[in-house]
Amino acid sequence: MLRLASILCLVSSAFAQLGGVQYSFIPPTDVNFSIPTLHLSSITAEDTFHSLSHPHFPAHQVRVKKTSFCDPTVNVYTGYLDVDYGAKHMFFYFFESRRDPANDDVMMWINGGPGCSSATGLLMELGPCRIDMKNVSSNGTVWNPYSWNNEANIFFLDQPVGVGYSYADYGETVETTEDAARNVHAFISIFFETFNQFSGRPIHLSGESYGGRYLPAFASYIHDQNQVAKAAGRPTINLTSVLIGNGITDISTLYAGRYEIECGTAALESPFQTISNCVRMKIALPRCNAAMKRSCVDSFDSMDCRAAVAFCDAELSTNYHASGRNVYDISKMCLGDSLCYLEQSVIADYLNRPDIRQLLGAESTNNFTGCSREVGLNFNSHMDKYAVPSQYYVAGLLERGIPMLIYAGTYDWQCNWVANKLWVDKLEWTGKDSYNTEEWRDWFVDGEKAGETKSAGVLTFVTIRGAGHMVPFDKPAESFAMVSRWLGKDNM
Repeated sequence: MLRLASILCLVSSAFAQLGGVQYSFIPPTDVNFSIPTLHLSSITAEDTFHSLSHPHFPAHQVRVKKTSFCDPTVNVYTGYLDVDYGAKHMFFYFFESRRDPANDDVMMWINGGPGCSSATGLLMELGPCRIDMKNVSSNGTVWNPYSWNNEANIFFLDQPVGVGYSYADYGETVETTEDAARNVHAFISIFFETFNQFSGRPIHLSGESYGGRYLPAFASYIHDQNQVAKAAGRPTINLTSVLIGNGITDISTLYAGRYEIECGTAALESPFQTISNCVRMKIALPRCNAAMKRSCVDSFDSMDCRAAVAFCDAELSTNYHASGRNVYDISKMCLGDSLCYLEQSVIADYLNRPDIRQLLGAESTNNFTGCSREVGLNFNSHMDKYAVPSQYYVAGLLERGIPMLIYAGTYDWQCNWVANKLWVDKLEWTGKDSYNTEEWRDWFVDGEKAGETKSAGVLTFVTIRGAGHMVPFDKPAESFAMVSRWLGKDNM
């Protein structure tokens, strides 16, 4: 024990210098590894990471520092969750609420992919600042009056390992959603239990796109671990709700939704796909649906599921890709790279600037990219999108009283609103009949119709008319109004 204490003392006095940022290890305050509590305001240094450990997560630690980034009106922090005894590192940004940080709820935001950085959500959608596309600012970003941190403290998490500024010392990446869930749970636990002002504070998990796969699994893991912690007399995470925007959750409805977007009037007043292509798609759809249900949902078989996906993509996606339209917004053509938005390359250039990397404390020597091809390929090698039907997680959360907000922009093709409506309608849970008997009604922002909504029990569905895949980007006022009402438990 004395030797361990001596080692800890030596380590705690050692400092490493990397990328202009100094790091210090802060050992537990006693040999029993009790959790020292702090107030986040005690973290004042902008050139030193403060390390946080937890006895129940010996393979994890959180490092956090203050920074002057993006929003000068609030306290801003960045840092890393170190995983696997320091071999892997997940980057995060944290912005306090503009309204009442001492009392407002906490949100966590993740983007999709799999393998895409939450910097897209931060600098293009719902963050306190947006990337400056008109060169009107001196620092590369402009103020976002519709930021979700107007009324919530918010994390933006680059996960899994290998995404954005997140990296691994030896090149390994997390390759399944279920593996990633353990790291997210550890991060929230360490942060909330160390910084005592967040103890018991409501937290809402939010995200879009592949977040429809991530978030139900993350929330379910947190809920299950809460039961373990409660039985042991330990603090729990106050999981309050889950928000999924244009998510990919039940893959069996995806292609039927895409057909309706292209060949029906679910998005535009008149179909934009050719009649001959729509006929071919209509003929292929029953076979596609049957193959997906048989091989990817009812009884997962990797080889047969891959064959089903290949057939469905060939018959029901090829024509859209050939059109040159933006897969995330059918009303626009694709610009730039495969992500279809010029903002993506500008964000990457901005986050690769040496001064910005130093400001944020980014350690990775790799260039920042909006989406990691390697992470995406690794997830795909495990058939992560198909192997575990995420709608089962959603049903389990609803049965346990966790509120779910499913929202969707109507101009998205990739993870379209029709596909989301179809899986929500058929979801097996005790509130199914009540939900399906509810009528759709219009909802409004500033007297203008924003979309349609329906709700029953703890399940709410919202459409945002005229928005694409990234609702806060296309409809910032409407998306903020939606989130504000959700956090306030107000009707849409």
